[in-house]
Order: sequence, then structure tokens, then C-alpha cells
Amino acid sequence: MIAFDIPDMTCAHCKSTVEKAIRSVDGKAGVGIDLTAKTADVETAARAEEIAGAIKAAGYTPALRTCL
Repeated sequence: MIAFDIPDMTCAHCKSTVEKAIRSVDGKAGVGIDLTAKTADVETAARAEEIAGAIKAAGYTPALRTCL
């Protein structure tokens, strides 16, 4: 699992955009987004850098929290 803090994710539209960005890298990824905590947990075979790059390209600032 890869976990990101995304401090600039503030609304339902942000959540949708981040999820879409993650799925653009891995369409079968398990994605859990918590708007209150401003986090995204991603179950994927893709590399953390690929997921982070897609989130950045969508206009957000992901910080890798953990990679298990």
C-alpha cells in the first residue's frame, strides 16, 4: 500500500480529481481517499513515484506518507 498526504485536497471535486489521476496510472488500483484527513491510500502495483506524478499533474501536492 502507498499512502499520501495531500494537504491541498479540500472538497469533493478535489477527491474526484485525485482519484481519477490515480486511476490514470492504474485503472484497477484500490483507492481510499479521506477528505477530512486529506489522505489517499492506494493499493497498486505501480510505483509510488508514478502515482505521485499523476497527482501532481492534476494540480495537487502529494507527500509520500508510507509505502508498505
